[in-house]
Amino acid sequence: MSSQSFHQEIDPSLLPKHIAVIMDGNGRWAKARGKARMFGHKAGVDAVRKTVSTANRLGVQVLTLFAFSSENWRRPEEEVSLLMELFVTVLGREVKRLHKNGVKLKVIGDTTRFSQSLQDKIAAAEALTANNTGLVLNVAANYGGQWDIMQAVKKLAAQVERGDIPAEQLTEGDLQVHLSSSGLPDVDLMIRTSGECRISNFMLWQAAYAELYFTEQFWPDFDETSLTEAIAWFINRERRFGCTGEQIKAMLQVEK
Repeated sequence: MSSQSFHQEIDPSLLPKHIAVIMDGNGRWAKARGKARMFGHKAGVDAVRKTVSTANRLGVQVLTLFAFSSENWRRPEEEVSLLMELFVTVLGREVKRLHKNGVKLKVIGDTTRFSQSLQDKIAAAEALTANNTGLVLNVAANYGGQWDIMQAVKKLAAQVERGDIPAEQLTEGDLQVHLSSSGLPDVDLMIRTSGECRISNFMLWQAAYAELYFTEQFWPDFDETSLTEAIAWFINRERRFGCTGEQIKAMLQVEK
């Protein structure tokens, strides 16, 4: 059967609008190869590139990647320092590629703890891609789901204190507009690699009704096939459709 007929069988509206990924297993992937943990983190960058490209070509609206949690500061100081350096390097290297492919980049989380240099690079990258209309790529850095809810609650409490809105009239929607993902659809599909089966304080509000997909693969091994298989699983869960990863792959627009 041709790729065209596969594409006709799968309605694009069946795809998850928002995919969130907990990118786990870089350190164990490196250890299994007798390498330092940073070797795994660097290898994970390639998996990020493949995942972003595949999601964009499929027409997924939003992809949120858990890059650095607020708990990651507890890691050895040297590893955190190297991770920050890697973040700066990758941000500078990849932003032009993202812009060229119409991706809109947003970094969500408490970025005030980062160096001023990194904060400036983040602001410049967001500004460059701000008007792009393709995939929205959220990079969650120094992010925690509880932090996200709490910072939204504080903003809402300030509104109540000023008298802008009576407390008894508050709705879930009033809080949602203050979340870091405000204006974006909630998470439909959450993926976690490396065999761990928990969501680790990630997108707690936004993933309230998400399908949770856990794979044994370590993050550096996650590729186009891995993502299309996860999406096929999602469609089967949601629609009982009998979809395959190959059918999702056939929907990929050929990159020019």
